Amino acid sequence: MQSPSKLRRLIDLPGLRELEGKALMNSRLADADARMNFPELDEVSRAIFGLTADEAEDAPRPADWDRIDRRPARDQIPAFEAEGWDVTDDKRRPLRLLDHFSVQLWLAIRGVAGTLPYQAEAEPDFGAASLAADAARFRKNKY
Repeated sequence: MQSPSKLRRLIDLPGLRELEGKALMNSRLADADARMNFPELDEVSRAIFGLTADEAEDAPRPADWDRIDRRPARDQIPAFEAEGWDVTDDKRRPLRLLDHFSVQLWLAIRGVAGTLPYQAEAEPDFGAASLAADAARFRKNKY
């Protein structure tokens, strides 16, 4: 399992934090049949993963598919973390809307259907070490 600081956070993807906030105010948004009344769930899903929850459900699975997407949200958290994803909120609870997005995320992680959002590689900060050394030399020479 990766350290929490190295994990990509599902809630940080475009539109998800806002939807989580709405789900906090309206628990109905987290219900299994919420997509009928809240089309923004499918809009965010398509924008992030390139497919809706219904399309993800209909996507063919490989013969060796382990049905991880059918497990309870709490059981999926360590499996997502092993794949480099944090699917919890700021208090380390499963996202209220995880059930609306977990299938799409699993399919995309495993390359079965959909896509993962682009993430630029972190660039190493080569200047920080030399700046610190320069500051230390300056302080030493100043006194």
